[in-house]
Amino acid sequence: MTLSSTSRARGNGAGRTIETRFLRPGDIDALLALEQTKWDRDQAADASDMAARIQAYQQLSVGSFDTSSGAALASLFMKPIDVAQLYAAADWVGCARVETKGERSGNSLFGISLSSIDAESVTALFEFFWPYALKQGWRDIYLGSPMPGLRAWKERNPDLAADVYMREKRHGLPRDPQLRYYYNKGFRELVACKPDYFPHPSSLDYGAVIRGHIPLSAGAPLWRHVPLPLLQRMQHLLFRLVRTS
Repeated sequence: MTLSSTSRARGNGAGRTIETRFLRPGDIDALLALEQTKWDRDQAADASDMAARIQAYQQLSVGSFDTSSGAALASLFMKPIDVAQLYAAADWVGCARVETKGERSGNSLFGISLSSIDAESVTALFEFFWPYALKQGWRDIYLGSPMPGLRAWKERNPDLAADVYMREKRHGLPRDPQLRYYYNKGFRELVACKPDYFPHPSSLDYGAVIRGHIPLSAGAPLWRHVPLPLLQRMQHLLFRLVRTS
């Protein structure tokens, strides 16, 4: 079983080799450096948070690293979630809390966090994970996204609800830059707009709960019988399906 993949970065990272793999406890220092670059102090995970996620959900914790420096370029932490729990949770904490391992109750995942400083590395994360997702029968991934354009929009539209902003589009794409970013990664279904979801001043602490379907996951009974190496050879095609479907 291949537990990592490598790729050549393009664009600004030309010549750099990216390794993408499941995370290990020894990665925490590099992950903390990434977290502190990406998030404010009250938003960033600490070492104990990361250790707990990796221990509980090792097959759902993925990172991309620069092979020359060892720097973490992107990380994705996920957990299984019951859809009823997702809808009932008032905030991100209620969805992201690390839980003791129990019997799997569904086919949905929740993205606890996605951190990156490199767009190609985020693409590598999803390409790497799709074959495992198909093999394990996962159908979709939910995320809680900030909406960093909301505060400025509310200043111009004080009487309109945040939900209106969440659903606004320009040229067929979400108006909000973060929702547009996730849209291009395949997260195109808007599930809910929740106040006091997590601390994020430019989002007025609102969060958009969004959903992405794992491509070809409707064939889950079939994929369980397909050898993982064959699915891995299909991973570039799978991710193109996400971006174009």
